[in-house]
Amino acid sequence: MLTAKKTIVIVEDHTIIRDGLKALLNTSPALEIVGEAEDGLEAIQCIAKFNPDLVLMDLSMPRMNGVEAIRAKSSKVKVLVLTVHKTEEHVLESLRAGADGYVLKESSHSELLLAITNVLNGKRYLSPAISEKVIEGYLEGKKKKIPLSPWDTLTAREREIIKLIAEDFKNKDMAKLLCISPKTVAKHRDNLMKKLDLHSASALTALAIEKEIIVK
Repeated sequence: MLTAKKTIVIVEDHTIIRDGLKALLNTSPALEIVGEAEDGLEAIQCIAKFNPDLVLMDLSMPRMNGVEAIRAKSSKVKVLVLTVHKTEEHVLESLRAGADGYVLKESSHSELLLAITNVLNGKRYLSPAISEKVIEGYLEGKKKKIPLSPWDTLTAREREIIKLIAEDFKNKDMAKLLCISPKTVAKHRDNLMKKLDLHSASALTALAIEKEIIVK
């Protein structure tokens, strides 16, 4: 139960799903939708503008995916992932990035509202449909402090760059979109290739597809 009205930003690239979520959440007098975004880059701007209590975050989106947006958001903002992905990799990557809960889109309306309430009350929530093994893997990983892979060491900016490379953006186009210089873009590309030990745009694209940053 929530003791005061809480504000929410919805991040989802499908309009019909966003509209459905707004219709559902607007039935609760304790929740107020203050903003919405279609991708990770818009999400970051929306969070900065509205400073919501909670962000309802999809994972697979254009330009910047949900995990990258979670990494970039303020640490004070609660994030509840709402996605179709139920693999261990997706769950663990979201939690490591800073998500407070993880709900599947196949869940019922009542479960979604329960998840939102739990997260807003400072608790973690994971859909029961996510296996016990995934939860154990996350907890065990925290205990053992598993070394980060080269992929995990990438900065939020480097992850933006690799996604745009995979989407066939040229340096000058990336610079314009990200409001940085082409020289800075080139430096990020060089750092990416060194960190990942990859030596071509096609190799970076293949990795981006493998990590489901983009879908081709």
